[in-house]
Amino acid sequence: MASGDPLVLGIETSCDETGVALVRGDELLVDAVASSMDEHARYGGIIPEVASRAHLEAMVPTIQRAVGQADVDLSEVDAIAVTAGPGLVGPLTIGAAAAKSLAVALGKPLYGVNHVVGHAAVDQLVDGPFPDRVMALVVSGGHSSLLLVDDIATSVTELGSTLDDAAGEAFDKVGRLLGLPYPGGPHIDRLAREGDPTAIRFPRGLTARKDQEKHAYDFSFSGLKTAVARWVETRQDAGEAFSLEDVAASFAESVADVLTAKTIAACERHGVDTLVIGGGFSANSQLRDMARARCAEAGIDVRIPPIRFCTDNGAMIAALGSAVVRAGVAPSSLDIGVDSSMPLTTVSV
Repeated sequence: MASGDPLVLGIETSCDETGVALVRGDELLVDAVASSMDEHARYGGIIPEVASRAHLEAMVPTIQRAVGQADVDLSEVDAIAVTAGPGLVGPLTIGAAAAKSLAVALGKPLYGVNHVVGHAAVDQLVDGPFPDRVMALVVSGGHSSLLLVDDIATSVTELGSTLDDAAGEAFDKVGRLLGLPYPGGPHIDRLAREGDPTAIRFPRGLTARKDQEKHAYDFSFSGLKTAVARWVETRQDAGEAFSLEDVAASFAESVADVLTAKTIAACERHGVDTLVIGGGFSANSQLRDMARARCAEAGIDVRIPPIRFCTDNGAMIAALGSAVVRAGVAPSSLDIGVDSSMPLTTVSV
């Protein structure tokens, strides 16, 4: 960290976490998060209106907590970064309004940045600056994206993405059909560690030879979700007992197999020897274990941030904002809007 690096305040409100962080260069000073997950659990999914109200209530206290813990004054902040998309429109709007208000009040530049790219950028706070070219696999409840990163601040190419259910979304849906609490991901992960991943051969979406030309790096988990549902329903209708642990392990194995196989193939084709895995689903133990084992075999260095940086947080936005500021990218206009489907090639707006 250079002494002249800017102090960047990052605000993240793309879904249900209100995240505020302060980063100087590649050093994280503080990361404060307020989550409304408990309010959504009873509905079995995120309710945008509930999330928006929670952001309104949590924004000022979370900002105050962040600057207090970092022992800095808001006047010391050099730039403000905020998630401009992708995400839920209501929550995004709350964060953008707060960031714009701070930018005007403090007379500081505003940077609207990409939430998904932020999931990759946060690893620089843990493992240091990226090499000249890295591959980033960002997997979460809403995204399964494969990105070729030449410069995290200015040059990101989307090689592939989910065509239907993202990995985390598929886990939540399978968790629901297995009778597990929301969110299903952690519960399936726990069960899977006790099961046999080879007990059931579930399908691997978009891996057939006919898919290789058009969808070599795309993902599809909707068919897998349906296959699990049919397998379970068939046994239930026949009154057959089965192991939830084996179902969870076999399902998780299929998802991790597809994600890692396609990602390593992309690394090899593009001559990339560093892989960054981020996003909420990167906390999944099967994915972490398989990625580390397969990357070791392929001679690829894999970087996966600690679990606390996998879910949505302000640190990822402050980290990307810091990279954008240091790259000399022009600030955003104060009249920027939010984009729920922001292209992943757009790092900042």
